[in-house]
Amino acid sequence: MILPSNDGVPDYAQNNALSELTSVAGHQAILGRQHIQFVFAQFTDIHGVAKGKLIPLKHLDDIVYPGAGFSGPSIWGTGLPRTGARSEYYGRADLTTLQAMPWLPGYARVVLDGHVAGKPFEVCPRQILRKQVARLTARGWTLNAGLEPEFFLLQDKNGQMSPEAGDALEKPSYDTKSLLRRTRFLEKLTASLDACGLGVFQIDHEDASGQFEVNYKYADALKAADNFMLFKMAAHHIAEEEGWLFSMMPKPFADRPGSGLHFHLSITDAAGNAIFAADDDARELGLSTEAYQFMAGLLQHAPALTALCAPTVNSYKRLMCGHSLSGTSWAPAFIGFGDNNRTTVARVVYQRIEWRLPDSSANPYLALAGVIAAGLDGLERALDPGQPVNSDIYEMTQVQRDELGLQILPQNLGVAVLALHNDKILTEALGADFAHEFVSLKSAEWLEYCQHVSTWETHHYLDRF
Repeated sequence: MILPSNDGVPDYAQNNALSELTSVAGHQAILGRQHIQFVFAQFTDIHGVAKGKLIPLKHLDDIVYPGAGFSGPSIWGTGLPRTGARSEYYGRADLTTLQAMPWLPGYARVVLDGHVAGKPFEVCPRQILRKQVARLTARGWTLNAGLEPEFFLLQDKNGQMSPEAGDALEKPSYDTKSLLRRTRFLEKLTASLDACGLGVFQIDHEDASGQFEVNYKYADALKAADNFMLFKMAAHHIAEEEGWLFSMMPKPFADRPGSGLHFHLSITDAAGNAIFAADDDARELGLSTEAYQFMAGLLQHAPALTALCAPTVNSYKRLMCGHSLSGTSWAPAFIGFGDNNRTTVARVVYQRIEWRLPDSSANPYLALAGVIAAGLDGLERALDPGQPVNSDIYEMTQVQRDELGLQILPQNLGVAVLALHNDKILTEALGADFAHEFVSLKSAEWLEYCQHVSTWETHHYLDRF
């Protein structure tokens, strides 16, 4: 682990002995030289929200063992009782994730793994991903994931959150003026992420006014999820400092495109060889048999994966099939794959798979765990994804889609949650306890939404009958 100093330079040069890194005292010494006073002990709840508590640096050893203590039933989706040994949720620090938060001088962050009654907690999202990563490790494989977060920067205008008026272009994709208006936020965010080792390499203005995408380097699945949570924590704080609201709501505006969180997926073996790459691909996409089988698993389980990758009521305003009020949409609605085809849920590009289903509200640990479980099922059953779709699905008629056998993704949260409940392979892989908690929580969310009477309804029906 490399801990950045306040100026972003690796701190090894300031250390007399690398052995300090192997002990709590060593970590405390290094962070102390960086003027760190508190460590934010952070875990992620079932909704994908960062939670935790502040620990004075001198008590770092307490959160290694037994761990930082939390009231279990106070955490969304744990299903823990109010009394007894299993009522206490302990988050044990993974010291490989310990690092300063450059946007918050004096503070560091460490990621916690959930434990209950002395054992890894089966409903902790990070533990769920660990379990799926272990299945890959048993094969000698590593799943690498590049996550592409899209988000909005908004301000309060007359009681409504919106981008500034100067951003209201008809088609703002890659707009220079809008991008350069946000340089203070983007410069601070980039410097902070780079100091944490994420390696930002591209920033652009997206298809909606006030919408941006920040790309940073890929990592193994567990680190990719940790990095995404770090990105969100930094972006929220820096945006607030700059007077903006950072939002990863999938579809905050009906007349503008939504925010996705595309996963670029590849697998390497212990020697670093690319498992997904092949030069003799009969389909001429540069993919190996293993890649096609893994992708077939994703497509086979796509309805159930939708609940994990698009976990909110609002997510389906982005994924909805049919005419888009925004006039443009890159969100997938049909289950298929194609050669550099952004209208399919799986896009093949540069001998890797871009899984386009997730949106920015997804819990990265759960979504990646689901992806691994589905992909491994495709490998274990030697599934075949069929032929690529290399035409624009948005421009097809329903007859043409039917001829190609293109199935539609779930069009609301209720359907997606039911698909997950009925997918026994996926729920068994992720854990029955987790599946019960997630399905129960999301079913209640869907029911609450269905019972809500919207302004659209009163506008259309109040005096009609």
